[in-house]
Amino acid sequence: MKIKQAMILAAGLGKRMQPITLKTPKPLIQIGNKTLLERAIELLINHGIEEIVINVHHLPDQIKDFIYKKKYKAKIIISDEQDELLDTGGGILHATRSFKKPFVAINPDTLWSNAYYKELKDLEDFFFEEKKPCLLLVKKELSFDNSFKGDFNLNNGVISKDNHNEFIFTGLQILDKSVFGSIKDKIFSMNRIWNNLIKENSLIGSESKQKFYHLNTKEMYDKILSLKITH
Repeated sequence: MKIKQAMILAAGLGKRMQPITLKTPKPLIQIGNKTLLERAIELLINHGIEEIVINVHHLPDQIKDFIYKKKYKAKIIISDEQDELLDTGGGILHATRSFKKPFVAINPDTLWSNAYYKELKDLEDFFFEEKKPCLLLVKKELSFDNSFKGDFNLNNGVISKDNHNEFIFTGLQILDKSVFGSIKDKIFSMNRIWNNLIKENSLIGSESKQKFYHLNTKEMYDKILSLKITH
């Protein structure tokens, strides 16, 4: 079975990236010859994704114009959160309300490249093998930003949490709508969903071996830019 639908979380304000994000939405920041959003879209399309929903809030017209001009072969739909930010969980639930099958959800803050192609395929295989929500994690020591604290632990493919978390969430996950259960809230974080799944030993993960570049601050943007990444 092949996943055909995906969601990109692009509605954040990017406050820690100011002053850049005062005029440019964070997903349209360019590293090398591509924007962050472009990198995420290309990874998804190369994987075989045919329909992508992108949520927007901050400077949405710029993102809409960018998508229109690119004319990607995948169908791209905008999920509008201009009136109200829905947080990560609420944003995903709202954007994928028409989805009937499992889907990929991806954060464009990570510097995605074709090096992640096989890891996305492996994540998809693991998801269908175990039939559980699946996250792509990376060890803290592979993070370019060494200030990152761990998000999770990973043991034999099962995700857990404690006071010594050794893995970081890369921003790539595979879900189906069942993870949201009977949630009635409109605004909520994916952490709420993950924590519930962890309690049930129902959140699984695979390990990325890529150097992890994540744009979370203006300082980190400057450091990554100085590497003169071209791919």
